[in-house]
Amino acid sequence: MKGGQENWVKNSLMAGEKISAGWLQAASNITAEVMAEAGFDVLMIDMEHAPGDIQKLISQIQAMKGEQAVPFVRAPWNDFVQIKRILDAGVYGLLVPYVNSAEEASQAVKAAKYPVSGIRGVAGSPRAAHYGNNSVEYLKSAGNNIFVMTAVETPQAVEDLDEILKIKELDGIFIGPMDLATNMGFFADSSAESVQKVIAQIESKVLKAGKVLATVSGNTDDAFAKYKRGYNMVVFMSDTTTLGAVARERVNEFKKEFEII
Repeated sequence: MKGGQENWVKNSLMAGEKISAGWLQAASNITAEVMAEAGFDVLMIDMEHAPGDIQKLISQIQAMKGEQAVPFVRAPWNDFVQIKRILDAGVYGLLVPYVNSAEEASQAVKAAKYPVSGIRGVAGSPRAAHYGNNSVEYLKSAGNNIFVMTAVETPQAVEDLDEILKIKELDGIFIGPMDLATNMGFFADSSAESVQKVIAQIESKVLKAGKVLATVSGNTDDAFAKYKRGYNMVVFMSDTTTLGAVARERVNEFKKEFEII
């Protein structure tokens, strides 16, 4: 995306439309290019659990250039310095993990905004501002163009969700089912009845507040069911786990065909 060009994905999400998304967790420019060419709307570059750094992030975004996919990042933490560096790399969507209160959510939003509404450092030299080429247009438009959402992953976040949703410039909520389940005492089991009940409560509150509702899914059937429940964005494929699943399937087909134990 160039200088002052509008973030079409943010516009679509804020209009209540459905957006396709995939994880980039291999810290690879090759898989970023493959998935961008496949036609995803958003590619969520994982910097919380994946091994990438800022240099890898930039190479992944460069590999997406020319395709419709808009680069989003799951930040490693709610840290304004890390968020600043991620945004300076040229990201247009931000997922901040493990946000447990309205105060923390407000800090995440401020980290993505220039003063006076935020605390992001102003510079025309980074990649996001095109290295000084048309930097003014980027600096003027970034505040409105960057999509910001925080993750609900703990009972504390659920408890303070009403206050979190009051933050005007917070665009959306991402439900992290595995972390939420684990923090509720159901280790990695988001299918537990009590967890599903809490997730339904979160969904209802987010949709009622008019915020974008997002989450993750392991397959398209589950993702489609979530879209039909009102989700705007579901991350339903990964450049690592999906490859692993397909690889296991192919190996098992080979063993079955030739009766290999």
